[in-house]
Amino acid sequence: MATKIRLQRHGRKSKPFYHLVVTDSRVKRDGKAVEKLGTVNPNHDPRTVLIDFDRAVYWLEVGAEMSDTARSILSTEGVLMKKHLNGGVKKGAFSQEDADSKFEVWKTEKLAKADNTSKTAAEKEEEAKKKRFEAETKVKEDRAAEIAAKNKPAEVVEEVAAVEAAAEEAPVEVVEEATPVEVVAETPAAEKKEDKAAE
Repeated sequence: MATKIRLQRHGRKSKPFYHLVVTDSRVKRDGKAVEKLGTVNPNHDPRTVLIDFDRAVYWLEVGAEMSDTARSILSTEGVLMKKHLNGGVKKGAFSQEDADSKFEVWKTEKLAKADNTSKTAAEKEEEAKKKRFEAETKVKEDRAAEIAAKNKPAEVVEEVAAVEAAAEEAPVEVVEEATPVEVVAETPAAEKKEDKAAE
């Protein structure tokens, strides 16, 4: 039986979800699988991949072929690197401890690179968001100025400009307060008495 590692589609329309399976190469895509190695969910950014690492290495060592997408996924996850190092151990090029240490170094470098990439992407997105906000603010201010200019009649604008210019040129005069004067009001009763006496 010619075995092949490939993706098997699941999930609903426009929301795919894949199983990474080992299957007979003659079976249709979503047909019966020999073994399920893991899952791939491309609906997240970055995609989430869960793989049974040891079983994937086993199937590669016994000669299972891979589809192009499966090869890409297994390479990214380090399965192909592990198979390569195990081949070196079998040939006697280095010991199992050396192979494990090389794999750990490769894994830490890969994780550091992935973290760097995600940080850079996050920083770029934050910067783009800030630029968009500044552009929107500028457009909003320009629009407000246009509306204010449109709503003011031409004569009023000229008068306001003339008054502002005159106010800038004219010196400011300080007016001293005058002392209050006491006002004595005559009572109306006194006036009536005077009028009666005059008659």
